Amino acid sequence: MKGPTVLDRVRVVLTRTSHPGNIGGAARAMKTMGLSQLVLVSPHTFPSEVATARASGATDVLENARVVETLEEALEGTVFAAAMTARRRELSLPMQWSREAAVEVGQYAQHGEVALVFGNETSGLSNEELALCHLPVMIPTNPEYSSLNLASAVQILCYEMRMALSSRGEAPDGSGQPASFDDVEGFYGHLEAAMVRSGFHDPANPRKLMTRIRRLFGRVRLEREEVGILRGILSALDKKVD
Repeated sequence: MKGPTVLDRVRVVLTRTSHPGNIGGAARAMKTMGLSQLVLVSPHTFPSEVATARASGATDVLENARVVETLEEALEGTVFAAAMTARRRELSLPMQWSREAAVEVGQYAQHGEVALVFGNETSGLSNEELALCHLPVMIPTNPEYSSLNLASAVQILCYEMRMALSSRGEAPDGSGQPASFDDVEGFYGHLEAAMVRSGFHDPANPRKLMTRIRRLFGRVRLEREEVGILRGILSALDKKVD
């Protein structure tokens, strides 16, 4: 039996998938490229005979798929998440094309679990879901006809990940241990609470403040030690206020 590889650390996350056939198609796409972790966020229908038929033999990927209610649950324990989007968004982080993004995701996979996040077939990812991820990614399709089936998009990204990880193994430059999703979300919650207590932030009139803060720190790619420093500062300031 083949031992675990870095590809085993790559989660494919499908969010609010409408058609079970696309889940099966995604499972088939994953297995052909050596990926096995499938996470489904509130799928419309699963399990499904249609999904099993479309998986065309990749039933082990479907059987081991994890179903969760929210994207936050799907990203727990990850150190990096790339979100597929078909368009540029206001206040989003800088976007990368799929090939370059796969290299960066692969570098973080050397440290821990990473995720490729795909939205609903019709509406894609919401702005709130996109904000939970580190990197918006676009596939360079024909600008005159950019419609791409969900399973096809999964196939492209899984292929790019396989190619990136077969040729690149170095960690990010000057890297410490990347902060996990849980670490970063804990920091954002701590920061928001501190801003509310200080009177700087009014939740009733947010002015997209947290969206802008997520964009600011998202560009930095926080490390675990840095999150600890930032939270230590917040705790010290809280004590001064008290």
